[in-house]
Amino acid sequence: MGIYLFINTILLEPRKHPSHGFQPIQVTNSILDWLKDFLILARGKWEKSDFDCVSFLGQAAIVRMALLGNYSLCSSDAALQLPLPSITKIHKRTNKRWRSPEAAIFPNLHLPMRSLEVKNRTSVDDIIKLRLITAIKTPYLPDGRFDLVAYDDLMHMQIINGAEGVIVGGTTGEGHLMSWDEHIMLIGHTVNCFGGSIKVIGNTGSNSTREAIHATEQGFAVGMHAALHINPYYGKTSLQGLISHFETILSMGPTIVYNVPSRTGQDIPPPVIHTLAQNVNLAGVKECVSNDRIKEYTDKGLVIWSGNDDECHDARWGFGATGVISVASNLVPGLMHELMFGGKNPNLNSKLMPLIEWLFREPNPIGLNTALTQLGVVRPVFRLPYVPLPLARRVEFVNIVNNLGREKFVGERDVQVLNDDDFILVDRDFIDSLEQ
Repeated sequence: MGIYLFINTILLEPRKHPSHGFQPIQVTNSILDWLKDFLILARGKWEKSDFDCVSFLGQAAIVRMALLGNYSLCSSDAALQLPLPSITKIHKRTNKRWRSPEAAIFPNLHLPMRSLEVKNRTSVDDIIKLRLITAIKTPYLPDGRFDLVAYDDLMHMQIINGAEGVIVGGTTGEGHLMSWDEHIMLIGHTVNCFGGSIKVIGNTGSNSTREAIHATEQGFAVGMHAALHINPYYGKTSLQGLISHFETILSMGPTIVYNVPSRTGQDIPPPVIHTLAQNVNLAGVKECVSNDRIKEYTDKGLVIWSGNDDECHDARWGFGATGVISVASNLVPGLMHELMFGGKNPNLNSKLMPLIEWLFREPNPIGLNTALTQLGVVRPVFRLPYVPLPLARRVEFVNIVNNLGREKFVGERDVQVLNDDDFILVDRDFIDSLEQ
């Protein structure tokens, strides 16, 4: 109602007539069509908080002059009489039932911000071949900023040991603890430094479709090869809402859909995935529900990555999964590569189970962060709300490393048990105060 009153007052204020108060305005069919499109666009921008008042007033003045006879937008159509209601009539209550303004829904209004240059663009075919994708850890300096030296070392170790792709800023990489500026910067840094050797998949998902669109546009603009997208969490939506959310994002480039109900509180059911599979930009699904769910998809030709390290061996060799998006490969990328490329190997899989079970005894990435600090490859800095595992668990990790062999793990320093006071916990207020 607010936008209607604004437009009526500024744009369509009628002229006074001495006999009956208002004079009908001469309006052509083309003007009506133009005006309808103009009002729809204005309302959409108003509701999206993307409303440029100066530009709107300028266009409004032109249309008003045309309506009042000073300009002609089109002279070929027959004139129509359009009596306009007064402001008092607009506010008068009626007993009519309110109906949803369906004409105000615009599924195709958004135009993706994308380039048509394709020389270095990655196709969906390049993504669906990946067997081992590491959800890469983000290390920090003592003040909470990114430790890019440590990050680059982690990336080199992934490439040397056969990882084919990395998820940047995912749950493991603590993208939810980053500002979007940090997030996109890290994606761009990874592409610039390592994009020729490994596929960079940016986690640009959000429970806000609007945010997901913006982040994905920026991610592809800085060169990421594909996007990872989760379904809206906390503020959950309907199944049709899931489809609309993902279809909007899929228009931008190769995309992996991530289904992890334990984190989002909502499963992405097979009917939704099968609908999305009709889009050429769907590279596949990171599926965490079960290997039975994976089998259901792979039997129908869908590309699926296991999202569970403890199930990925069987998913790969028994249920048709293409590979794994792994947390454990941050620590033992060589062994995870062997697990995905070397054929069935239940013996190796069983040897890895103590490490994998230790990693996920507390919510990820707490175990991984603790492990990498004890291996000496990242500083013992945690962004809250994550805190290190207790001392007993840290001792347990040292024993696991010694049983598997230190040489199987990343880094060159001896594994050690850190004391509680060796760790630094950083909150965002502290980081912000440093920037001021």
